[in-house]
Amino acid sequence: MNATQEPPRQERGHRRWAFALALLLLTLACWRAPAPLPSPTPPITAAGVAAPSPTRLPPVTPTATATLHLPAPTSTPAAPVRFAVIGDFGLAGPAAEAVAGLVASWKPDFIVTVGDNNYPSGSEQTFDQNVMAYYGEYVRAERFFPALGNHDWGNYTVETLPFPNFFPYLPGNKRYYDLVAGPVHIFVLDSDPREPDGVTPESKQGQWLREGLRTSTVAWQVVAFHHAPYSSGRHGNVQWMQWPFAEWGADLVLSGHDHTYERIHRDGIVYIVNGLGGAPRYDFRHQAEGSVVKYNAQHGALLVVATAADISGTFFTVDGVLVDRFTRARSFLPLVLAAAP
Repeated sequence: MNATQEPPRQERGHRRWAFALALLLLTLACWRAPAPLPSPTPPITAAGVAAPSPTRLPPVTPTATATLHLPAPTSTPAAPVRFAVIGDFGLAGPAAEAVAGLVASWKPDFIVTVGDNNYPSGSEQTFDQNVMAYYGEYVRAERFFPALGNHDWGNYTVETLPFPNFFPYLPGNKRYYDLVAGPVHIFVLDSDPREPDGVTPESKQGQWLREGLRTSTVAWQVVAFHHAPYSSGRHGNVQWMQWPFAEWGADLVLSGHDHTYERIHRDGIVYIVNGLGGAPRYDFRHQAEGSVVKYNAQHGALLVVATAADISGTFFTVDGVLVDRFTRARSFLPLVLAAAP
């Protein structure tokens, strides 16, 4: 590295301090109390809702990677952005239905998934019953942003993979892509080893993420994919996805694969394992370094709320029980966390 060239993390740091100063001046000019964390609400079941008629989408030709910018959820620019995160959910049945009901009760601006959307093999024949029956409203509104899991790849090749045809509105090659929603920049990766652009930090996909994080200008950078880099669950740590996310500028890393919920602190950022979306739950078999919260007693989902000042996550069970809450704020203390009661 040239002696006068600052590393990417330092560049990001300068921009964030300037952003924080501007935010402070704006806050002093027009202060309002921060929005409270959402209270648990009774889940709304999907019972009685007719499943949509099967829709066969035409094949999609991948386009050049381009960031998708979502319209603001309200006319107020400072309004919080609220999105749900679900993982390992794509198996039709009571558990998946209950999680979908919980998510519906939040009325999130959009949904992000961390993979395994369509068991057992990502087939077109099971997509309607596993996905559209529960989240069709968000898919049709183009507010559903899934990551590829190993069950979505099934036995397909990149040429025959049906996943991109299910979500034609996704940008780029539709296997990995990014989107901006208010103060949040979300990078959705394909962590499966069959990804033709690679799954290492040095790969084409890895360098795409590094550059995207380096040049991102909004307050929060979130990375989402399937295989958990750190986990105390059945699969344990997935080493090939242990990328230098913190060094590159990520604030929050979301994953699944293990059918558990876990919060892990590594390198000054938060890693979440969120695989309780509907598939059978897993036990814990390891102890990941930095593990703070572990839970596998019931299915559930994560709600993330972001403003320019802070980003918070709350994990609720389908019974409305709060399992975990965490918050990261732009302040002199880089990480402000509150464990679940």
